Amino acid sequence: MKILRTRAASVSRQGLCTALLVASLTAAVGVSPPHNTAGADDSSPRPSDPQGKPHGVPNLALPDLAPKKPGNAGKPGGGTGGDSPDGNTGIPKTALAAYQNAARLAATQLPGCHIPWELIAGIGRVESVHAGGYGLRSDGSTEKPIRGPRLTGGQFAEIRDTDKGRWDGDTEYDRAVGPTQFIPSTWEMSGADGNGDGIKDPNNIFDAALGTAHYLCANNRDLNSSADLDKAVLSYNQSREYVNAVLAWMRTYQSGNVGTVPDNTPTTPHNPSGDTSGTTPTTPSPGTTPGTGSSTPSGNKPSPGKQTPTPQKPTPKPDPQKPDPQKPTPKPEPKPDPTKPTPAPVARLERIGAAEWETTAGETFAEPASVRALDKAGKPVAGTRVRFEIIGRTGARFLGNTTKVTVPTAKDGKAAAPRVLAGDQAGQFTLRITVEGKDLAPVDINATVKAAPVHADKIVRVGNKRLEAKPNSAFADKVVIQASNGGKAMPGIGMTATVAAADGESTVKSGPYFKDENGKPVREVDLGKTGKDGQLELPELFADNKSGGFTLRIVSTDGQVLIVHLNVLAAESTQQPSTTPPATPSGTPKA
Repeated sequence: MKILRTRAASVSRQGLCTALLVASLTAAVGVSPPHNTAGADDSSPRPSDPQGKPHGVPNLALPDLAPKKPGNAGKPGGGTGGDSPDGNTGIPKTALAAYQNAARLAATQLPGCHIPWELIAGIGRVESVHAGGYGLRSDGSTEKPIRGPRLTGGQFAEIRDTDKGRWDGDTEYDRAVGPTQFIPSTWEMSGADGNGDGIKDPNNIFDAALGTAHYLCANNRDLNSSADLDKAVLSYNQSREYVNAVLAWMRTYQSGNVGTVPDNTPTTPHNPSGDTSGTTPTTPSPGTTPGTGSSTPSGNKPSPGKQTPTPQKPTPKPDPQKPDPQKPTPKPEPKPDPTKPTPAPVARLERIGAAEWETTAGETFAEPASVRALDKAGKPVAGTRVRFEIIGRTGARFLGNTTKVTVPTAKDGKAAAPRVLAGDQAGQFTLRITVEGKDLAPVDINATVKAAPVHADKIVRVGNKRLEAKPNSAFADKVVIQASNGGKAMPGIGMTATVAAADGESTVKSGPYFKDENGKPVREVDLGKTGKDGQLELPELFADNKSGGFTLRIVSTDGQVLIVHLNVLAAESTQQPSTTPPATPSGTPKA
């Protein structure tokens, strides 16, 4: 008991918060304490879907929920509670845009899944710490590749090459790749184009985030269900510690305890291969193995009890004749290869596609902006960093919610930006394309955003009560019309009404009527436009002395026609006393 009390007294506030969080997550999804679950239900990895097999070292550090020191909110890495400068709970700006963009697209593509962006962010945090330290760019690419270990067996799964080295650079074995660490064969099934550039690239965080959403939503999962949520995360990595970490970060982001940090925030990158050579150690996050930035992998936990101290060896004195092993030997600058020609510098940009764009507010432009970088001889130049910038005030944005992206040219000299989503505001803007660091003539695309047309595919009368009136009186019930499009109420729909004969076509000169501003009868009126609820109430309708059946023909500006039947009752007959004497019965003598 004394040992237990001593150990409990040493638990930090942060540790208590973390323990409470794990306990709450375990209760929330109905899971058991940490253990390996390699045979769990239908989320077990299949030969064609090896994502759940051990494919790298995830960062299983849990969020630091200890109270933050005041005064950090608003600083780099600061969230609502104020984060440390290394962005413990902060998300790089581009990564956050990618997660939110993926959730928006998934809401349309997979509406029954209900995946929150915070879950995608939880996967990105645990797999690569949001690509931090890898040179994340605004277009979603990274300066350095993010690759897991070679999957040769042993500590990790054995997966022979499936992509001919296309994504992982390895033609013998597969390696998990990108910010969310997709195995190439899994990417082949779940890969997605999250930035609209026509390429599904697991190394681009916009594509990787949407691919993660597709993968987690597979098998018709509804992530509002705790059981489906648990299966989805287990299918990504068959480890209960992994599930706890991902859900802990998801809940933290959902609680608002998160801020954005610049993409270039200094940080030691998390290496999913487990190789820390060449990295600069930083203060490890809570729950991590010092020097790696990731917690002890499942199945490799330290033995409980006392640890045998390692004897200290005397430090040898440095030999001035030998290089200091603590100091890296500087690499000589590579000499140019005289057999290879030096690539000519870019001299101009050539537009690919139309110079004028047009679309409707709220829609996506049909083609992405694309150019080719050429030298003076007209040959393509690879590796040129091309900047695409939206200039204007229509609210237009690249997919990913940004107005500026930089894309390097490929071997053929081409660079394409993500597609552009037109804002809600009509107007014009310019998409300007330039070369970074070069004073070359820009390429401009002039874009026009037209106001979205108001359209209704159906108009109906609200209610079905029979419309009747006595002669020379008003109809007791008002007429209300509802306009909709695809079942959604449509405001701003204009309508007219005309009194017609019972056939709905022939005009009449007598019968029901409206009154104009001077109180005179009119049988054709402009009704105005529907309100925010898509409804429009007609003016009061009157009957003259002509009885019978009539119709009210209502036409919308979209050409939708509605016929409403009207009935004017017959006048009541009044019986007059007769002045003719009654007939004398036959055979009766006259008086």
